Amino acid sequence: MLEGRMMHVPLTLTHFVERARSLFGRSEIVSRLPDGRLERSDYGAVAGRVARLCSALRGLGVRPGDRVATLCWNHARHLEVYLAAPAMGAVVHTLNLRLHPDELAYIAAHAEDKAVVVDRSLYKLWSAFAARVPSVRHVVVVPDDGPAPEGTIDYEALVGGAAADFDFPRLEENAAAMLCYTSGTTGNPKGVLYSHRSCVLHSMAVCARDGLGVGNDDTVMPVVPMFHAAAWGLPYAAVACGAKVVFPGPRLDPPSLLELLERERVTLTAGVPTIWLGILQALDREPKRYDLSRLRSMVVGGSAAPAAMIDGFRERHGLEVLHAWGMTELNPLGTVARVKGTLQGRPAAELLELRASQGVPVPLVEQRHTGDDGRALPWDGKTFGELEVRGPWVAASYFGDEGKDRFTSDGWFKTGDVVTIDPEGYVRIVDRSKDVIKSGGEWISSVALENALMGHPAVLEAAVFAANHPRWGERPVAAVVLKEGASAGEAELASHLAAGFAKYCVPDRFLFVKEIPRTSTGKFLKTKLRERYGDVFAAEGGGEP
Repeated sequence: MLEGRMMHVPLTLTHFVERARSLFGRSEIVSRLPDGRLERSDYGAVAGRVARLCSALRGLGVRPGDRVATLCWNHARHLEVYLAAPAMGAVVHTLNLRLHPDELAYIAAHAEDKAVVVDRSLYKLWSAFAARVPSVRHVVVVPDDGPAPEGTIDYEALVGGAAADFDFPRLEENAAAMLCYTSGTTGNPKGVLYSHRSCVLHSMAVCARDGLGVGNDDTVMPVVPMFHAAAWGLPYAAVACGAKVVFPGPRLDPPSLLELLERERVTLTAGVPTIWLGILQALDREPKRYDLSRLRSMVVGGSAAPAAMIDGFRERHGLEVLHAWGMTELNPLGTVARVKGTLQGRPAAELLELRASQGVPVPLVEQRHTGDDGRALPWDGKTFGELEVRGPWVAASYFGDEGKDRFTSDGWFKTGDVVTIDPEGYVRIVDRSKDVIKSGGEWISSVALENALMGHPAVLEAAVFAANHPRWGERPVAAVVLKEGASAGEAELASHLAAGFAKYCVPDRFLFVKEIPRTSTGKFLKTKLRERYGDVFAAEGGGEP
């Protein structure tokens, strides 16, 4: 083999810190504090604080490979830990503040965290499970809403008193950089250990035009939490290209987000569908109140976005929703629903269908879907199968080696998503493997039904799940949240679905609820719905669906 004559320079996040400091020192970083005040900084100041934080962590005894946990909202100090821990050879480990203390105790103990950086506003949550994490030696408190409690270390005092001349070590690109845990909806959460190399390559994909298209002239506002799959890679991507960053902190209600989008002239933002459904409602009520003319892209992921929502933003407000798919195990970006240039001339309805799909893989990610026998299925847009992926930022195993059955012998990761793939390579999620409904031998997609229901003008949210049925095995049931002041009955919603679905697909029950239970990352928690309503047909003999 004839080898190339190129330099071997390790791909590490340290390069991002040095690049931001030397090239983009004046680019702004804006953080909203719990009391609503905005705190302004820039990359020059943050890079200097990162060096000091590295010195401080080393002084506390943090060594290469040690896990430094964060229990924080989205803000500049959280970004400092994101950069400092990996840059000194340690590992940043984000704790999901929406989890129960029992789950957090399991995750922090499993990770064997050595130090934790926690917001003062979240200190009560930390205190609820701290005693069950004996590996933690130092608790550093960010004084976001008050002074650090006695017995803890004040973050500002720690950084301010540390040496500013820290020399970043030369790291190997395959060294661990970040540890993120899955949501654990089917068993204990599993740790995914990102490398410097995977984070750098993933950041390049996020910056690429056919990725999320983050550039130096952007103002990026990650609404997706930094504790959720690295905020989809947006913090690292923004640092890589020197983009202005706006962190919304704990205020995620529509008025607060809209005010911040307008005031800071945000160009790209990202969050889960529930966030954007609330934003759309607010804009529909007051369509001329906010100037969002600078906002070029609203990235939505975490769960399937309803086509009606995507179309509503575009047609009523001139705003573009960019649908993307990924997982914690993918660092997390996998696919993006951009319309190919060769498909731009298709009818509007077909273009909307493409934008509402999960899209095609970003460069370096490969995809296939397989049947129960493990064989790859045709890309015909009809055949259901489990999506499998591989690539340089796809997990090869879990931290602790749990879940070995998720990895195939020929090097693919089994996502658990049931999908179709069309001849153009567009992925459409039919369901999670645990949520797909099998009724009388026929497969029914809960996702397709949910998206159709949320296209009804009276429906705010809908979750479709399987209930036990004495004759058909399972039948679909829909839990529906109506918009404020709107009304709709079961017959009306069934008729709405009957126009686009076979009779056996239409739910037999429509349950009108005040809210739908969710996971810590905003996805519908259908296990809770099945627990509450799974036996709704128990007293029935079962007729024709």
